[in-house]
Amino acid sequence: MSSSAGKRLGERAIEAFITFSGWSSILCMLAIFVFVLREALPVVPKIDFVELFTSTRWIPAPAKGNPAHYGALGLITGTLTTTLLGMALAVPAGLGAAVYVAEFASARARETLKVLIELLAAIPSIVWGFIGLMVIGPVVARVTGAPLGTNLLTGGLILGLMSVPVIASIAEDALRAVPDTYREAALALGASPWELVTRVLFPAAKKGLLAACLLGLGRAVGETMAVLLATGHANQIPTSLVDPVRTLTAAIAAELGEAPKGSDHYRALFVLGALLLLLTVAINVTADIFVRGIRTDGAKRAR
Repeated sequence: MSSSAGKRLGERAIEAFITFSGWSSILCMLAIFVFVLREALPVVPKIDFVELFTSTRWIPAPAKGNPAHYGALGLITGTLTTTLLGMALAVPAGLGAAVYVAEFASARARETLKVLIELLAAIPSIVWGFIGLMVIGPVVARVTGAPLGTNLLTGGLILGLMSVPVIASIAEDALRAVPDTYREAALALGASPWELVTRVLFPAAKKGLLAACLLGLGRAVGETMAVLLATGHANQIPTSLVDPVRTLTAAIAAELGEAPKGSDHYRALFVLGALLLLLTVAINVTADIFVRGIRTDGAKRAR
């Protein structure tokens, strides 16, 4: 075999590997959907989907002679409320930290803070759960007068703290990726540091900043052990910040080990898993539509 033929063969092998790598995430996602749906489908005919989305009665393994109830409204509400509260805290804090590290911190402070942020992102979720249960929960109970420290507010605070390092790290990289010529041009035109950040850097790095927020959102939606320990694990629709709640992930984690494999209870938990997958897909599709809208508007303005 000539050297040119060997080179072409090597290039084709590399191209095939790159193509496979590009499709692997899609194939893995499809495989996950197939697995979850395969386990959930046998119980689907027994589920009243009106009750699933309108009732808080989650009794998948009732006593003998009693009907099962698959009301997941409380679990869905618990997931959404803790996630939204966590992101309301994490997005401003994460973006603010990213701006400081990228634009205002000295070189030594920047390197130190980047290491600390990465260390915070690496803390296991069970440790965050312990912090919520033993540290933040009692403080919340003492400040608010709530009977229990494990509630929606504590869960939201923990999810916010867990998401801040992810958002800050990715957002800082996005801001640092903006060319220095943008900064120089803005400063030459007399822009203040705040105007530089809000009117130049944020628009230029908007896709990277959105990706950072989405990664933080994904961390919050899929979190299990921290919310299991910090939210009170009560299947109800909260009416205040100090009400205990229960999330989809916490319900799956708490019940899957006790549900006999192949039972209706076992398969109903996979229905919750399918709901969680659909929720994350809906979030990502919405974000993609939003990014495409930003890109389209930018192209129209450029014309």
